[in-house]
Amino acid sequence: MPPKQFTITKRIAKHGSQAIIVVPKILEEQLRPGTLTQITIEIIGE
Repeated sequence: MPPKQFTITKRIAKHGSQAIIVVPKILEEQLRPGTLTQITIEIIGE
């Protein structure tokens, strides 16, 4: 079975002093704890 692939465009959020990326709730079922993922970050603007 080929890997599932999703493309999302997100603005970086702030959590205390850290920058974070919030994953959409619609992907919660696909991205359970322990799921192995590959993440590539492309900066498209500021």
